Amino acid sequence: MRAEQCLEAALKTILAGYELSWPEKTVIEPPKDARHGDLASNVAMVAAKQAKMPPRDLAAKIAGDLADKDEAIAGAEIAGPGFLNVSFRPAFWQEVVRRVEQAGATFGSSSACAGKKVQVEFVSANPTGPLHIGHGRGAAVGDSLIRLLRFAGCEAEAEYYINDAGRQMRLLGLSIWLHVKEQSGQQVEWPEEYYRGAYIADIAHDLLAAYPRLASLPDDESREYCYEHGMKQIFDGIKEDLVTFRVHHDVWFSEKTLVDGGAVDAAFSLLEKAGLLFEEGGALWFRTTAFGDDKDRVLRKSDGTLTYFASDIAYHCNKFSRGFDRVVDVWGADHHGYIPRMRAAVQALGQPREAFDVVLIQLVNLLKNGEQITMSTRAGKFETLADVVSEVGVDATRFMFLSRKSDSPLDFDLDLVRQRSMENPVYYVQYAHARICAVLHKAEESGISLPELSLPEQLKPLEAKEELAMLRRLDRFEDTVLGAAEQLAPHHISHYLMELSGQLHSYYANHPVLQAGDDSVVMARLLLLRAVRQVLANGLELLGVSAPDSM
Repeated sequence: MRAEQCLEAALKTILAGYELSWPEKTVIEPPKDARHGDLASNVAMVAAKQAKMPPRDLAAKIAGDLADKDEAIAGAEIAGPGFLNVSFRPAFWQEVVRRVEQAGATFGSSSACAGKKVQVEFVSANPTGPLHIGHGRGAAVGDSLIRLLRFAGCEAEAEYYINDAGRQMRLLGLSIWLHVKEQSGQQVEWPEEYYRGAYIADIAHDLLAAYPRLASLPDDESREYCYEHGMKQIFDGIKEDLVTFRVHHDVWFSEKTLVDGGAVDAAFSLLEKAGLLFEEGGALWFRTTAFGDDKDRVLRKSDGTLTYFASDIAYHCNKFSRGFDRVVDVWGADHHGYIPRMRAAVQALGQPREAFDVVLIQLVNLLKNGEQITMSTRAGKFETLADVVSEVGVDATRFMFLSRKSDSPLDFDLDLVRQRSMENPVYYVQYAHARICAVLHKAEESGISLPELSLPEQLKPLEAKEELAMLRRLDRFEDTVLGAAEQLAPHHISHYLMELSGQLHSYYANHPVLQAGDDSVVMARLLLLRAVRQVLANGLELLGVSAPDSM
C-alpha cells in the first residue's frame, strides 16, 4: 500500500470512530520541507467544524490515535493552525523495494483508468514534405501519451489523420508537376505559392525516371499522376521516419474517404436537426456561439466549397461513433484559437465537454553552434526530424522533446545532447541506469547473488537519510504516472527521472556499496539500487527511450 493510501485509510478509520464523515476537501501530500515528515494533511482543519472542536485540538486527538491505527506510522506532529505532519517507520519505506521486485516492468502501472476507451490523434502532418522537428515533438508527446494511458489502465488507440483531400495537397501536385515540366525542358511559369524544397525536385526526377512520358501527357492527367505518386512517396517517407522514431499508429485515417463517403453531409444533418445551422450571405453557418465560441463559423462558403472545419466536424463525429469515451487531439500551438469551435462542435454532437481534449505543441528552437536554425517548410529551409535523429539519436531526441511541458517553447541544443556529461539531461538519466548495471555486474563477478525477492530483514540496514529519500521517491512513481496520464503531461515522467537520477548519483558518490564493509549493508544497498534501476527503466520506457546497460 502506497503512503497516501495507508495514511488515508488510517485517518478514515479514526474519523469514523469519532462518528465524523470524511471531508471532501481533505488533502494528503508530501510537505514542502522534508524535515516536516513524510506526508502532511489538512484533515483536522476541514473536519473541525463537524467535530465542533478547534482544529489544533482535533489534530492533537487524531495524532494521538494515528500510531495505534497503523504500525507503519511512527507518529504525527501538529503544525500551524492544525496541519498534521506524519512520519512513517523505515520498515514501511523499505517494503517499497519488495513491491518493485514483485511488479518488475509493471511497477507504477495501475487499473485507475480501466474501462475507459481513449483515442489520441497525433502528428497528422499534411503529406506535403518530410516531418520537421515540430512534427517530431508532437510525435514524441502523442506516442508517450499512448504509453502512459495504457500503463494507467486505459484502452488507448493511436491515430494519424491523413489530410489528403485539401488545397495543400493539390498545391503539392502542382509543384511536382511544374518541376517535371522544367526538368523535361519546358518553359515554366512559377506561381507565388508552391513548394520549393529540394525534395520536390527530387520527387519530380524520380517520377520522370520511372515514367519518361509523364511530361507529354495531357496536363490534367500529368498533374493527377504527380499528385498521387508524389503524395505516396512523401507519405511512405513519413511512415519510415515514424518507425525509426519508435512511434506507432494503430489507425491511419484518410480525410478523402471521409469526404467521399458522405460523412460531412451526415454531420450537417445532425447539426441541422439540432437547429444549429443557418444560411446567411449564401453560406452555411454553424451556431457555435451557443456553446461558448466567440462567433458563429462558416461550414460551406458561398461558392459551395467546404471549410476545413466542416470535415473536422465530420471526422470527430466519426471518432465518437467508434465508441471512444475521450478523444485527445495533439495540435500545433498555432491552432489554439481553433479549440473553442471544435469543442463547440463536439458538444453539439451530443458529447460532454470533458470528452474532448487538445494538447498543444509549441515551437522547437533548434540550436547549432550557438545559433538558431531557421525553418520554413514551403521554402524548403528546415531541419527534418530524420536529420536530427541521425545526428543525435532517437533517445536524445525523444527525451529532449519530452523534457518540458508541451505547450512551452523548447530550445533543442544539438551540441549539448551530443555531450557525454552530466549537463546533458539524456545522458544524466541513462547513465544512472548504466551506473547501477555496472555495480550489479561487479557484485555478480564478486560472487554476490541477489534473491529474486528480498526478505524484510535484508532491507533493515536501509535507514540513512538519502536511502529513505530514494525509497520515498520510488513510492511516488505510480502517482506520477497516473498524474501524467490524467493531465496528458508526459514531461512529468522526465522530471521524475531527473530527480531520481540526481538522488542516485549523489548517493553513489557518498555511500559505498560493494565496499560498505558489512555484508548485510552491501546486500541491502544492492537491493535498493536494483529497485531504482527497475523504476528508471520503467520510466524511460514510458518516454520511448532506451535504458542502456553500459555507456
